[in-house]
Amino acid sequence: MQESDVKLRLGVMLGSLRKASFNAALGRSLATYAPSNTRIDLLPSIGMLPHYNQDILDEGIPEALAQLAEAIRAVDGVIIVSPEYNWSMPGVLKNALDWLSRLNPGPLQDKPVTLFTSSPGLLGGARAHAPIRNVLLALDCKVLVKPEVQISQIKAKLSADTPTITDAATADFVTQRLAAFSDFARRG
Repeated sequence: MQESDVKLRLGVMLGSLRKASFNAALGRSLATYAPSNTRIDLLPSIGMLPHYNQDILDEGIPEALAQLAEAIRAVDGVIIVSPEYNWSMPGVLKNALDWLSRLNPGPLQDKPVTLFTSSPGLLGGARAHAPIRNVLLALDCKVLVKPEVQISQIKAKLSADTPTITDAATADFVTQRLAAFSDFARRG
């Protein structure tokens, strides 16, 4: 796709820092399943942010936060791809959302956002959705709640090396959900 053909830009925020993360591989694969005229790129790593501390912010906006905020402002919508940790969201994701909430204007304010989770288990990260959505609503995001994306038994459905979704039904599911989110983001 040529740059002039791109009508919608989406950014992927990864909620896992692990090199071999299935969620990171899923996030990297999404560009393959994007609708036409849609570009999907990874946002800067949230792992570069310090632990949230108002004292740090009082000294100035950390460079990693400024880069992340700028990248979010440059896209039309954000896809958060995250694992579930202990029936909730990973601490690194909560930390990033807390940092982003301190900026004025907030880069996620009025931004279309959707959530993808996956897990090697049977629930596909389902228990992370509600806590993440609660924070996104507090940040005044436009959250696409349905259709939810929770991919169970991800090890059997994704080649993390490529990264490619190897299960046809899952690839179709992700393609449909990305089309739904693209439509939602276009409506703004």
